Amino acid sequence: MKAFVMASSQWKLTDMAEPKAKSDEVVVALKASGINRRDLGLIKRYGDNSAPLIVGSDGAGIVESVGEDVTDFAYGDEVIINPALRWYTNSEAPPAEFDILGMPDHGTFAEKIAISAEQLEKKPAHLSWEEAGSLALPALTGYRALFTKGQLKKGDTLFIPGAGSGVATFLIQFAKNSGARVIVTSRSEEKRQYAKEIGADLAIATDSDWEKELEGETIDLVIDSVGAATFNRSLDVLKKGGRIVVFGATTEDTVELNLRTFFYGQYQLIGSTMGSREELREMLAHMESHNMNPIIDKIYPLGQAQEAFDYLASGNQFGKVVLSINQ
Repeated sequence: MKAFVMASSQWKLTDMAEPKAKSDEVVVALKASGINRRDLGLIKRYGDNSAPLIVGSDGAGIVESVGEDVTDFAYGDEVIINPALRWYTNSEAPPAEFDILGMPDHGTFAEKIAISAEQLEKKPAHLSWEEAGSLALPALTGYRALFTKGQLKKGDTLFIPGAGSGVATFLIQFAKNSGARVIVTSRSEEKRQYAKEIGADLAIATDSDWEKELEGETIDLVIDSVGAATFNRSLDVLKKGGRIVVFGATTEDTVELNLRTFFYGQYQLIGSTMGSREELREMLAHMESHNMNPIIDKIYPLGQAQEAFDYLASGNQFGKVVLSINQ
């Protein structure tokens, strides 16, 4: 089968042996796989290892074969992959055995994958293959950050620095579905307009004076994945006693924090990472009840995976970049 792998500090499309299902596994013929920013950084972590590793965390496809102990899925079932490995119930933090699909395990940028049946969920019927194959990691990340950790409720105002990422597009939609006011930032006027089209109430320029632009607003919750470039600016516009949830750092991951300002403001700083299977199922139910669709920016065939990686790395996307497979 064809697969996009990393080996010897390089990306390449190559032939790999077709996977076989163990007794508790299912082989899925993949139809689509979403690319995440996590994938871009894996080659540095993998180093010069010469053994080809299939990357990719998200995917959706059709069950091709099942192991002898599998009872919940059958040939022909349409499924999505849960990339949060071995985290089953909602908890304050992931269990020690938690990992993310796509390293060290083989991932989803391939024509097929063998994976534990515990990591599969039925594909929502209203989603296309590209939508279904791109949602689990970013949507689950956003759902946990917003609801489990951020405790967003109807009437709250949410502030999101950076409007174009896949997670941000899910956050906007989840929050609006829940009756919140949503404010975002972006350097791009085009992205600011897109954000408003999918539900943002206000979109301001990243390089503007946020305190001036947001005068009169009461920010209850900030969800920040940018890092040092926005963290303190976000804190400056957060209401006293407000909550800031951090799930990533696309810029510098070390910030300077004025502790006196922080404790006098009674702010709540909360970390979040991915989510459990329980939250994934809640998230899928939310999407189905609101007939919600992921935002897809561009679709590339598996053979153009490198071009898709380069496009995501450019930061020009609004929403998800997806690989089309076996279509």
